[in-house]
Amino acid sequence: MKIDWDRRTCARKGHVTYAPDDPRLRVRLHAQTALGEVWRCLRCGDFALGAPHGSGPAAEAPLVPRGKVLRDLFVLRFLAIERALRGVFIVLVAAAVWKFSNSQDAVRRLFDEYLDVLRPVFRHFHYDLDHSPVVGTIQKTFGYKHSTLLLVAGLLLAYAVIEIVEAVGLWYAKRWAEYLTVVATAAFLPLEIYELTEHISWLKIATLVLNILAVLYIALTKRLFGLRGGHRAFEAERRSASFLEVEESAGVLV
Repeated sequence: MKIDWDRRTCARKGHVTYAPDDPRLRVRLHAQTALGEVWRCLRCGDFALGAPHGSGPAAEAPLVPRGKVLRDLFVLRFLAIERALRGVFIVLVAAAVWKFSNSQDAVRRLFDEYLDVLRPVFRHFHYDLDHSPVVGTIQKTFGYKHSTLLLVAGLLLAYAVIEIVEAVGLWYAKRWAEYLTVVATAAFLPLEIYELTEHISWLKIATLVLNILAVLYIALTKRLFGLRGGHRAFEAERRSASFLEVEESAGVLV
């Protein structure tokens, strides 16, 4: 089923109306009814009862996202939420690493105590904890230096900041955020591929696929790095979708 992004957004946010000074364009957007004057919404094109939200030259009318632009904005905001959640999770991991670095010996003793308790239980189910990859990985971290753990925590925090900055920029559809997202995401793709060669999991595969699709989608639809005509073509496409542009063109043709 095709989604009407314009009416969907107007139902949630309300209509956006504008009274241009140009009489030929004004008459195409305005009408009188028994209930009062109505103006066509710049987003969905339906007539809305009441005075316009603004007036002036057509060139100064608000550039209201509509159609494909609205759909792209929805995708960007989905990616923004995903980046924000990932950023918060990485902040929590960084905090855990920092806390662990300050109480490494205490955590090691507590882990060894629980391991002694759980070892016979797992042995009953024919599982040797002493040769478990997970247990071995945890035990390796106990041998890391305090400075190394602090460095890891700092790098994780820096990565989290990048993710959160991306999220904020994508939510507001900032072009610099689109560039940052493509560059930062593409830079980590080789690492994600290398991790798959070490251990394959559905979560890693899904994350890799999502990141590849995000890079391709943003780079192509937003015409980054000169693709598909670059920024000039992107702005021309965005303005060609403007309702006032459409009406003005229709008026000229008539």
